[in-house]
Amino acid sequence: MNTQFPAVPLHLSTEVRRALKQDQAVVALESTVITHGLPFPENLALARDMEAVVRANGATPATIAVLDGRVHAGLEDSQLESMAGATELASGLGNAFHKISSRDFGTAVALGWNGGTTVAATLVVAQRAGIRVFATGGIGGVHRSAPGEAAFDISADLALLGRTPVIVVCAGAKAILDLPATLEVLETNSVPVVGYQTDDFPAFYSTSSGLPVSARADTPAQIAAIAGAHWGMGEPSAVLVGNPPPPETALAPESINAIIEQALAELHVQGIRGQAVTPFLLARVSQLSGGASLQANLGLLKNNARLAAQVAVELSKLVHKRDRQREA
Repeated sequence: MNTQFPAVPLHLSTEVRRALKQDQAVVALESTVITHGLPFPENLALARDMEAVVRANGATPATIAVLDGRVHAGLEDSQLESMAGATELASGLGNAFHKISSRDFGTAVALGWNGGTTVAATLVVAQRAGIRVFATGGIGGVHRSAPGEAAFDISADLALLGRTPVIVVCAGAKAILDLPATLEVLETNSVPVVGYQTDDFPAFYSTSSGLPVSARADTPAQIAAIAGAHWGMGEPSAVLVGNPPPPETALAPESINAIIEQALAELHVQGIRGQAVTPFLLARVSQLSGGASLQANLGLLKNNARLAAQVAVELSKLVHKRDRQREA
């Protein structure tokens, strides 16, 4: 029996299709921050701001999402507005948009879902589309175990990072996670962790976790060169770039860690598990910090979009230089 099935089509916006065809700089952006990460209208403002930052730094934004079962790379502003507004309309009734990880594409496409893509799902689409740079807030990782628990939750993000050749610019892993364990899994999956102008792995809300990165790069061009050489050696994994949050919005580790511990305790009391964990913790940390964590989140997301665009421009230069050398 022939078990081959036709590939699920990707719907590229006109802008993204043109940029990819010409080997221009493109930056993938995830969409769970719109559908599950922020309330309306902050989610819409951020989505527009991140796309504007990418364009201002010479690249084309490709926000990735699933709309009516169709996988999109690049959205129109009306589509962004519809996604953000759906979160408001669903208040108290459950989110009308699904949170789509890499495992969920088959269901989402077959059943015609609407959904925001996680880091793992965005990586899948970026690779299929030929997009080599991706900006997000913080990656998922190894969750902290509750007292007495032997097992812990590991995000699908880590497995996808181990087999997807994309540069991922982030502010580290989300601070609600077990950062030492997360870095160990990244090492196991042969993912280089590059600190941008730092020797320490950022801690999402804070500039440093106190944990070392595997390499340091001081310019976007160095990041692009590291990725090019990594993939040139035949390595299939991502290159993870830790970009510290802007100093003006970063939070002191001691204050935010105490808040995170309180939110984790409430999480376990309420028995929240699975995909609901991260949205609950991020929302509760924002409440307990009086909105300071939200402002830090907004600041680091735009900061990551800026660096990702600059890296994408440098990577595009490398591609054009390679092509010229082949023609010579």
